[in-house]
Amino acid sequence: MKIAVIGAGYVGLVQGTCLAESGNDVVCVDKLASRVEMLKEGKVPIYEPGLAELIHRNMRDDRLEFTTDLGAGIADAEIVFIAVGTPQGDDGAADLSGVWQVGQEVARNLQSPKIIVIKSTVPVGTNAELARRMAQETKVAFDVASNPEFLKEGAALDDFTKPDRVVVGVRKPETAEKLHELYSPFLRTDRPFLVMTPESAEMTKYVANCLLAAKISFINEMANLCEAYGADVNDVRRGIGHDQRIGFHFLFPGVGYGGSCFPKDIRAVMAMARARGVPSRLMDAVDAVNESQKGVLFHKINQHFGGNLEGKTIAVWGLAFKPRTDDIREAPALVLVDSLLAAGARIRVHDPEANDNVRAIYGNCLVYCDRPYGALEQADALAVVTEWSEFRNPDFEVMRRLLSEPVIFDGRNVYDPARMAALGFVYHGIGRARVSAS
Repeated sequence: MKIAVIGAGYVGLVQGTCLAESGNDVVCVDKLASRVEMLKEGKVPIYEPGLAELIHRNMRDDRLEFTTDLGAGIADAEIVFIAVGTPQGDDGAADLSGVWQVGQEVARNLQSPKIIVIKSTVPVGTNAELARRMAQETKVAFDVASNPEFLKEGAALDDFTKPDRVVVGVRKPETAEKLHELYSPFLRTDRPFLVMTPESAEMTKYVANCLLAAKISFINEMANLCEAYGADVNDVRRGIGHDQRIGFHFLFPGVGYGGSCFPKDIRAVMAMARARGVPSRLMDAVDAVNESQKGVLFHKINQHFGGNLEGKTIAVWGLAFKPRTDDIREAPALVLVDSLLAAGARIRVHDPEANDNVRAIYGNCLVYCDRPYGALEQADALAVVTEWSEFRNPDFEVMRRLLSEPVIFDGRNVYDPARMAALGFVYHGIGRARVSAS
């Protein structure tokens, strides 16, 4: 098929590249000329494992191209995906100005009937409103479908090519049939292709993220309670996770969730609830617990040093909101950095991918280290904030030599408290029972 994807950000790049990889001819359209030029030169503006290689291969084989010209980009397309950003507005609701603008521009450039698919995360009712707005701009036939994405940063290619399910919201059976044909290469292991109304599809995306975020906030609140009573949340997690009604997914305590999806989507649901006068007590609590949890690591550090961090040097491992990405949006590490700087601490940081993104915000306020051990030199403590795999089995003897004090604040429970105590470290986890060296 001939496909156009409007928006060459995270979702659009993955969508367009994976569809090209399955044999379609894809044009990605973006209004940022600098981004398009970068992509044409073979440079990928985001870090996602494996994505750069797929982009290069499909550009080489003439299945994938990039342009700023929307009219030319959609001219031959049978299906046009809208994958532009829907950032959080001042009131917490999703800002749909990009969706409206693109939809109306698509309508003005329609020369033949097309299926328009909303890939962006949008509130319920967006599909119907976009169709209404587009109909005011053109007499050419079109149909608007919804197709929410369920990609995890750091594993997006696997999520796209081996999906748990594909959800489409349509009003016409023939639109569902066309989308099923497009996605059929990825459904060969009998993964479900779920057809529903656009309103249900729009809501499905939000409900999924709300439930996952709720599980994170739940286990974080339980972890804090475990710690207060001397229980170990890891034992408790294992004790409940084997219950098949509960499971283990998203029950790993830490310093809160971040990124571009969960915080924004939970607040968008809260805004949707307010707009219809529906209470959102659970989502209000999920958001509040998460924001509070982002401050837990600083509280532990501040308490350890008696409330005086002036002149202390803290090493921070991990800046991205999760491993295998360079995304620092709503990252818990930045909350910790802000609090440490406000308290007068010096900070040495390392992240395998996100150093440059953080440097763009903090400039010379931090010391940026290319290697994890470099961040430890003469530091008074280490804070582990993102659980990159290369942090899991470090040389603890080297760490002890480099740190001024053998103190670790483990915001992701990467290490075993008993082992840390045996190695002579003062160890602070999240919801973990304290273990003293014998």
